Amino acid sequence: MKTIQFYTINSADGFSAQISNFGAKITALHIPNIVGKVKDIVLGFSSADDWCQKELYFNAICGRVANRIKNGRFTLDGKTYQLPINNGTNSLHGGIRGFNEQIWDVVSKTNHSIRLHYQSPDGEEGYPGNLDVWVTYTLTADHRLVIHYEAETDQPTIVALTNHAYFNLSGEGSGTVADHILQIHADKYTPFDETSCPTGEILSVEGTPMDWRKPIRIGSRINDPFFVSGKGIDNNWCLSSANEKKELRHAATLQADGRTMECWTTMPGLQVYTGNYIEQNIGKNGRMYDIQHAVCLEAQHWPDSINHPNFPNTILRPNEKLDEVTEYRFV
Repeated sequence: MKTIQFYTINSADGFSAQISNFGAKITALHIPNIVGKVKDIVLGFSSADDWCQKELYFNAICGRVANRIKNGRFTLDGKTYQLPINNGTNSLHGGIRGFNEQIWDVVSKTNHSIRLHYQSPDGEEGYPGNLDVWVTYTLTADHRLVIHYEAETDQPTIVALTNHAYFNLSGEGSGTVADHILQIHADKYTPFDETSCPTGEILSVEGTPMDWRKPIRIGSRINDPFFVSGKGIDNNWCLSSANEKKELRHAATLQADGRTMECWTTMPGLQVYTGNYIEQNIGKNGRMYDIQHAVCLEAQHWPDSINHPNFPNTILRPNEKLDEVTEYRFV
């Protein structure tokens, strides 16, 4: 029987991460600020039981498809699939028991890196095909957390992975992220309908609250009625179009408490989420987490891509390999 384990990887100057095989989660991430003060900058819990029972997306790998699929339905090669509904009328983050709740296998580990594998069987959560997924976390000497995603399938399926890390650069348990400075390097976004699924349009950020091309204090805009009223941000920015060459690009920069974190990715989208539904949750060492106590920079595919032919492709076929990278660079 598989058991939940926690593994530590290290780099230089106090830069370290703890990774669990439960959901391939980043359970801690310690990084120094400009004066060398080290803090854990991801929200989480102190016990394996709490990791299993509370806020199951904290810092986890989400899949088979991250984000929402409208009505939990899609058609692939002429066949329609119905997925479990677990978010209003939609399917979210892989369904009722996605990759975030699976116990992964540790394939290899060094002082600086860990590689995990999960095999999702044909039909799991309604998705077709046996899917092999590998995620590798690596810490570099120049303070980069590199996440490498790979996947292969034995029949056509859809796959779109992300890591759902909840960051607070002032340290987990430090309260609101209103004082964090955020810059998003994107000039387009996907508007959504009343169910938080894309309408299919791709719009310019110009002149809208979605324009974060210059650094902005999160607290100055987070409660704009454009976003989730009284809650915060939960929106997708377009980093690349369906036809652009896949390459690492600078998606966003986040700053607070003498720490600067850049998000670089090969993914075509960035979902920014400000912990809108983590009300009164007791986290590490008994500290209280609440709404807007974290910001997630989820590099991923655009939501509901399979149902919008003009969105980047999320179909994976036999003899193809998914190969994506996201880096969180601390500069």
